[in-house]
Amino acid sequence: MTSRPMPVTVRAAYQAEMRAARVSTDPEARWRHLERAHILSQPWPWPHTANHIAMLTLAIRQRDRREAFGQVIRIIVAAPGSALGRYPEGNTGRATVGLTQPMPMPADLAELLQAT
Repeated sequence: MTSRPMPVTVRAAYQAEMRAARVSTDPEARWRHLERAHILSQPWPWPHTANHIAMLTLAIRQRDRREAFGQVIRIIVAAPGSALGRYPEGNTGRATVGLTQPMPMPADLAELLQAT
């Protein structure tokens, strides 16, 4: 179970990705930033859940019912999964990806997470 706080370097990268998702005008870029923030947030319950809430908000704004429904499910399981250390590394958090499917992690994010 993870009870350690999010390291400063990871938190800064997570917040930068979340901020970039909010200010981007390109819908695909917004999703890419949220996906990267998701990968960074997985080990920590609250940031992980907050990321899925942001994904739900974007899905609703885009009127994407499938994505919105998938995010509701993910919001329910995000905190317990993170707290128990049961999350698929590299998973982007989108509804088009299985809940338990590990994915290749971008090299820069892997390096950042390994350094913590």
